[in-house]
Amino acid sequence: MIRNRLLAILIAVGGTVGGTAAVSTASASAAGLSAAGSTLVQPLFTNWINGFEIKEGIPVKYSGVGSGEGIKQVSNHNVDIGASDAPMTAEQAGACGGCATIPWALSATGIGFNVPGVKKLNLSGSVLAGIYFGKITNWNDPKIAKLNPKAKLPNLAITPVFRSDGSGDTYAFTNYLSRISPAWKSEVGVATTVGWKAGTGAKGNAGVTSLVTKTPGAIGYISASYLIAAGLGAAAVENAAGNFELPNLENIEEAASVVKKAKPNSGISIVNPPKSASKAYPISTFTYAIVPYNAPQGQFIKQFITYAITKGQSYGAALDFAPLPKNVLSAAKSALNLIN
Repeated sequence: MIRNRLLAILIAVGGTVGGTAAVSTASASAAGLSAAGSTLVQPLFTNWINGFEIKEGIPVKYSGVGSGEGIKQVSNHNVDIGASDAPMTAEQAGACGGCATIPWALSATGIGFNVPGVKKLNLSGSVLAGIYFGKITNWNDPKIAKLNPKAKLPNLAITPVFRSDGSGDTYAFTNYLSRISPAWKSEVGVATTVGWKAGTGAKGNAGVTSLVTKTPGAIGYISASYLIAAGLGAAAVENAAGNFELPNLENIEEAASVVKKAKPNSGISIVNPPKSASKAYPISTFTYAIVPYNAPQGQFIKQFITYAITKGQSYGAALDFAPLPKNVLSAAKSALNLIN
């Protein structure tokens, strides 16, 4: 209940979160820390803020504006930390002028659906690509029915919903579709913002969640924690082993288990892991802190991120965030050392 109330507030507000605390350091009192970006990590970040302010007395504010905007804001020195579920592109890295990429959380992009009378739904990558290409337009389409022989699929139009802002969830979702569909890879590709072939856009996880919830026949890719808060059904998505899996902790952890080596200061893809990860949810994703090497508040930034990747991980399970694997945690600590 506590988790659902917290996330319901985030979905309703979808903006800046933060707080104040008795500050132990004069310079921290004057400025505190600011961060912006990923709405996927926002529910967990809210808990990090509360725990960190109690522990360190340094105020932190966060604005959930989407991964692309988060990278833009930290590059323009408008915030201290950018949060992104996608690693920086070469162009973004150049604009940032020397920024570290630090993995600090692990979760998944779920597939939420609003199909009256249907509680359980299996979907494959090829069917999802067909829906977002605008080629599969009705819920009783034979391709969907074949995956769901026991479901009573209605004669109802499908309304695909996508993120209108630059989004790490978009990156994870299009990365998955590109691994499954050569046509998607060549015609749409992988990015935080793409040229959609069909559907309706909405801003942030909160916006997509709201639109799917109130639209019978809608489907949208949504961070796992928001699906739980909204009470939306989550589709089981086919993985490389041919199993249909939900975005729960066990399946997210199995996806991450394929990471044998994690390089410091770089992205880590766990989308569509190999058959050996038989229970893996195939749209699992790491999310990152993006920080300039020569950050003006480097000391406080390092304190906050250290808290997030250690004690702060304890908040994750209640919000469908799995703990960072040991090798990824080690890479995060190495990347953190690049900040002056």
